[in-house]
Order: sequence, then C-alpha cells, then structure tokens
Amino acid sequence: MLQPFSHRNPFADRSKTAGNSNDSGGTVVYVIIVGAGEVGRSIAANLEETHDVVVVDRDAAVTEELTYSLDVLTIHGDGTDLETLREAGLEQAGLVIACTDNDETNAVVCGAAKAATDVFTIARVRRRMLLETWQGSQGAFGVDFMVCTDLLTAQTIFRISGLPSAHDVDTFAGGLIRMAEFDIPTDSPIADRTVSEADCYDSLTFAALFRDDEMLVTRGDTVIRGGDRVVVIGSPDSINDFADEVATAPEEAEEVVIVGASEIGYQTAREFEDHGFRPRLIERDHDRAREVAEALPNTMVMESDATDADFLAREHVDEADVVIAALDSDEKNLLVSLLADRLGVDRTVAIIETPEYADLFETVGVDVAINPREETAEEIVRFTRTDHTEKVAMLEHDRAEVIEIEVAPESVLVGQNIAAATNKLPEGVVIGAISRAGEHITPRGSTTVEPGDHVIVFVDAAVLDEVVDLI
Repeated sequence: MLQPFSHRNPFADRSKTAGNSNDSGGTVVYVIIVGAGEVGRSIAANLEETHDVVVVDRDAAVTEELTYSLDVLTIHGDGTDLETLREAGLEQAGLVIACTDNDETNAVVCGAAKAATDVFTIARVRRRMLLETWQGSQGAFGVDFMVCTDLLTAQTIFRISGLPSAHDVDTFAGGLIRMAEFDIPTDSPIADRTVSEADCYDSLTFAALFRDDEMLVTRGDTVIRGGDRVVVIGSPDSINDFADEVATAPEEAEEVVIVGASEIGYQTAREFEDHGFRPRLIERDHDRAREVAEALPNTMVMESDATDADFLAREHVDEADVVIAALDSDEKNLLVSLLADRLGVDRTVAIIETPEYADLFETVGVDVAINPREETAEEIVRFTRTDHTEKVAMLEHDRAEVIEIEVAPESVLVGQNIAAATNKLPEGVVIGAISRAGEHITPRGSTTVEPGDHVIVFVDAAVLDEVVDLI
C-alpha cells in the first residue's frame, strides 16, 4: 500500500545541475514537469524559488500564461515525444515529473525519459491497478516513484475521519508523533482561554492557530477564540484527548457512509475495510453498485440516489458518524453534504475538484473539503525536499508546514537548551516534538537537543528554506 512519503529522498544525492546552489545552500535541481494542469502548476509554484523548472504542455495558451505567472521556462509540445523532452533540457535534468490527467501518458513520459537518460522519474496516476503493478515490479514503466491520486485521497479521508473537528492529520517519527489541525467551536471548553490555561496535556505542544486570514504562532498568553483552527503536535494519545476536549463528537468514526462509488469512493470504502470498519456505500448506477459490492465484502452497498432526502432518512443515515461525499461533481457533493448535515450527521467530508470551492464548502457547513489534485501535488512536492528532511505536512494551502528533520551536528539547536536555541531561528517557528531513539520527548524551554534527534517543527512557509538550512 502506498503510504505518505516518510523516507529519505533517494533523488536528493543524484541531482544534476547546471548551477551550483540556491540561496539557502541547498542543491539547485533542474526539473522538468510535464502537464500544466492544477497539479503541475502547484508543483511548479512550490519549486520555482529553489530549483530550475521547465514546464511542458500541449496547450500553447497555457504555456504562454504560465510564463507570465511563474518564474519558470515553458515548452509547448508533447511530453511523450523524446525530442520535446530534449528541447526541455532532458540531458541536464535531475528529475522528470509526469502529472498530466492521463495515466498512460504519464507512464510513457517516464519511459521516454528513462530510455535516453538515468533521470529520476515521478508519475502521477489515478488507477490503483497501475500502482499495484508498479509496486510488484518497481522500475516498471520507467517510473522511479509513483503517486496514486485516488488512493492518496482515500488515505487522507481515513486519517481525517478518525478525529472530530480535525481538518488535517499526519504522523511523524514512524507513528510515534502526530500532528493535527482542529476547528475550535465557539462552545468548546478551550474557547476564550489562553494557551497556558488550555494546555493540560503531558505530551502536547500548541504550535499555531489560523484566524480568518491571519496565522499566529502561539505563546502562553495567546487567547484561543471560537472559530480558530489550532495546530497541535504530540503523542497520539494526547491528540485524541485534545480531540475529545474540543469537540463533542465521538472519538472515532464507527458508522461510516460513503456516497458515490467513484474510484475515490471505492478506494475510501476499501481503506475503511482494511482498518476493520464495515462502511455503507450508496451508488445510483446499478452496474457499478453490483461491481463494487462484489469487490468489497465488508461494505454494505445500497443502490439509490443519495440526493433523495427520504431515502437518507429511511436508511438512518442521520445515525452515521461521518458521511463522505464522493460523487462525480462538486455541486452534488455539496448537496449531499448539506442534506447529511441537516439530518444531524456528526461530520461531513466532501471531495472537490475545483480548489477555489474549498473555503466556500466549509463556510456553508461542510466540515472538510478535500481536493485530490492538491493532495497529489503536495505529495510530489514532499518528495523533492532536501535529503535530511524526513517528512513534510503542508497546512492551509501551503501557508505553513510541519516538517521532520534529523538534527545535524552543526545545527543551531545542538549544545544548548531550546529556549536559547530558538532565538537563533527566524520568527514563525515552533519545535513541536522530539524523537530520540524511539522515545517521544515533549520539548520545553530547558530541553536540550542532541545530534541525531528527529525534531518535528512547525514552520511558516516564508522561512522554510532558512530553517531547514539552520537545523
């Protein structure tokens, strides 16, 4: 099963570069991105400041617009054509990322690149079958690393569904440490309290909060308001205890209803099955309903129109802990989510294909909106981090990141306590947790960091490169 990236980047020490290094001291990598859709654009925007980026796309209007909106080179052409890749600078490239909306095209791009050079290749695919074929024979299709959009989205849904009020959940240090971002309801026990007053957990760090368009790194006297989103880092038990404190919903979703047997809906049901759940899945199309029913032995598949409020009431969907809308349009997913919310469902999760709708969905009552292309872009960007960055989680559309870094002997954190060491780091940084030889250490002012420790750090994206270089 493909898991979120949590290992050293095998590409980091084999980059080829015509330049030397970027301003933060990292290696400048020549990157070719094939496909200038939402995924390709997002990757290019994330890499443009630290790498030399070339974007290839068949649409001349798209490549022309991209030239003016991002600091990248563009090539109008077919990325499956070896001559086009050579025109884009294949011979000097360290990385080729194939992220068009067509699985076969992405595999062919990687194969063409591998036929001519030993460049490291990444392919985005939607179908899990291709991923499983590749996993059975790594290196197949000329792909060095493969990201499956539908499976990645299903895994994200599963992680988020387990914690009430959580918008983002990720694990670090092999599962020893967890990061989560929570909505704070106005009636929450910690609303209108300072961080010092709210912090009653042995193994938890309040890292930051998002309030409207503002991001605040928390201090002891920071007041938490209803409507804030709070980022906490700590042990899984402390995160669960915090979830119980801020919300009245059950700790773990037990009754799961998935609406739509799209590939994402199917993969989500399979993900819940793999973790011992018995979800219910609603699908309108007779043939598709029968197909997934045969493939999902522990899922109850119901053939019906999920936008039928009478059906939802008759099937007691109101008793569900979470309803996941995975239909084939944003509008239908919004409608299903609002119907479920009106029935009294504790938590709603909706798939959106238009990223601009995310804030709108959550404003009108959808608890969590997930964009598959955004999840894919983030996963690929994680893979391009420097060699000593172990794990990356992006927050609030890349406004901030939580990163896991192995502390180098020359790190500014070594040899002094955290209170003194953090004064050498820029504003917008919080050390949330430390992993040392398999032990979780909650950082306090007197804690001393040792070489080889893994630190989990909340970082304002604006100072990310500087922080990585210092640690």
